[in-house]
Amino acid sequence: MAYSHTRRVVYLGLATGLALGLHIFEAMIPMPTDLMVPGVKLGLANIVTLYVIMNFGTRDGIVVSILRTLLGSLMSGTFMTPTFYFSFAGGVISAIVMGLLYRYGNRFFSMMGISLVGALTHNFAQLTVAAFIIEKSLILVYLPVMLFAALPTGAFVGLVTGRVNKYYSFRRG
Repeated sequence: MAYSHTRRVVYLGLATGLALGLHIFEAMIPMPTDLMVPGVKLGLANIVTLYVIMNFGTRDGIVVSILRTLLGSLMSGTFMTPTFYFSFAGGVISAIVMGLLYRYGNRFFSMMGISLVGALTHNFAQLTVAAFIIEKSLILVYLPVMLFAALPTGAFVGLVTGRVNKYYSFRRG
């Protein structure tokens, strides 16, 4: 079943609002820095991004990721700060990679696999931007720690997205 333009915009607006809500909720979760790697988050908003990629396409997933990052940074007061650039680069690049894998690598990657690659890409993009901003590539020694931390979060996002999509799929026809 093909959706009208208005209906599609409403669904994507709701998805953006949900992703923004998850983004803000996640920012309020206290993370014990002695147990966690600094900068590591669950990536709850990526559930919505991956869901949108699956049901509406890569372009719409990227748009939701961009809007979530922009609005989230405006609401948290981090717009145009290094934190914004890290989040923006990670979100957009991981959405592109997950979209490409979903479209072209679906036979080879499960939902969890796509999400794991997205989480790894997100962290790699963030550290690459950090290296450019601080003009020191030494920060890339932090990469193995960040990639290791991406494994459980990427798996969680993939599992949840697969379950949500199983029961609430809005595929275009």
